[in-house]
Amino acid sequence: MTTDTTTSEIELTIGAPAHGGHFVARHEGRVVFVRHALPGERVRARLTEAADGASFWRADVTEVLEPAPGRVEHFWPEADALRAASRGRLPVGGAEFGHIDLATQRTLKADIFAEQLRRLAKVERDITVEPAAEERADGLHWRTRASFSVAPGGRLAMHAHRSDELIPVQRMPLAVEAINDLQLWDVDFSGVSRVEVAAPANGAPLVLLIPAEGAHPKALGRIASALPAGISIASWEPKSGTLNRLRGRTWVSESAAGHDYRVTGAGFWQIHRSAPATLVEAVMDGLRIKPGEQVADLYAGAGLFTAPLADAAGEQGRVLSVEASPGASRDARKNLFAAPQVEILQGRVDKALSAYEGRLDVVLLDPPRVGAGKDVVGQIHAAAPRAVGYVSCDPASFARDLAYFQELGWQLDSLRVFDLYPHTHHMESFAVLTRGEQTGE
Repeated sequence: MTTDTTTSEIELTIGAPAHGGHFVARHEGRVVFVRHALPGERVRARLTEAADGASFWRADVTEVLEPAPGRVEHFWPEADALRAASRGRLPVGGAEFGHIDLATQRTLKADIFAEQLRRLAKVERDITVEPAAEERADGLHWRTRASFSVAPGGRLAMHAHRSDELIPVQRMPLAVEAINDLQLWDVDFSGVSRVEVAAPANGAPLVLLIPAEGAHPKALGRIASALPAGISIASWEPKSGTLNRLRGRTWVSESAAGHDYRVTGAGFWQIHRSAPATLVEAVMDGLRIKPGEQVADLYAGAGLFTAPLADAAGEQGRVLSVEASPGASRDARKNLFAAPQVEILQGRVDKALSAYEGRLDVVLLDPPRVGAGKDVVGQIHAAAPRAVGYVSCDPASFARDLAYFQELGWQLDSLRVFDLYPHTHHMESFAVLTRGEQTGE
């Protein structure tokens, strides 16, 4: 038997924050993960997942009976759970902390990060979450990348959290104004399943069209002709990896810490406008690369960290760049062609480390959200670097990997956590690990 989540509402007292944008409450002994709440609040919440046999339920706040300090009016009506509930709708996902003032958001994120370290790595550490460099006081207009679905009728839309429901949007307040100024909401995107937009540091925005299955080939031309002049337009086939130029370039130009980078199509780049500079500064300050050192940059992408690492290692040093994505690896070759001390390998990190011959003085890794995993951690340990730098976008996977490192005798030396995703539950961190007492040898 499953509870009818379309009509079931319960009253809850909200407890601690949980990783993933939820807050913990209890209802008749059962854990309920609640979104759009704050610790200490008394709320009415609509159950969204509530199978009778489930170990926990999920719910969205529909009414605040007793608000907590730190609650503010949400800046984005489509993402406001309270306004959406009053209309019988779900809120847009992606701004789940928008009802919380920025100072409180950062305190909550610090608590979440500390709890993940404590639970998964058995590390007790006081955490401070730092804003990005040059962050706006309201925490808005930081996304240089935005992704939209296309609703029936061809208008841009976004999904509700954990739902197939599409909600049309007329503005994206977290996106930089260069994206909003394109007025893509006025364009008929029929024939396209998704639209991705990049507003680079240098040059014109790139609009990437992902065709819908069975769409007429002429649809892309029609859409391209309706888009503003002066921007680049391309189509992207994720299954085949095919990128086709429709107008302008298929890549954008980015800059960070004195280097220029080419990023093609859907290639990865840090989305906060200040994130590249913020993270490069943290990495270089934390690792303190010496001339002549041998460095590995794992999950290296287009080379954001590889270029400054090569500068620091100098011509007598060596930097190994490893990236699985063929497109990103091609970008890295173009971005680093003038650095002969850089060796670029396209392929899986575990295979690259298995085949690598030579010493490594420092290893930097910036893995995807799932983390590096036990095998890669073991390979890094076997290379015996003096230090490991770990850039992470997920506190849980970082804490799990940290536990693997600790089992091999490594210790957490320094840790910085950055609020590079204001008004969401996400955060970024950079840690330096050093070799402690060698228990794994």
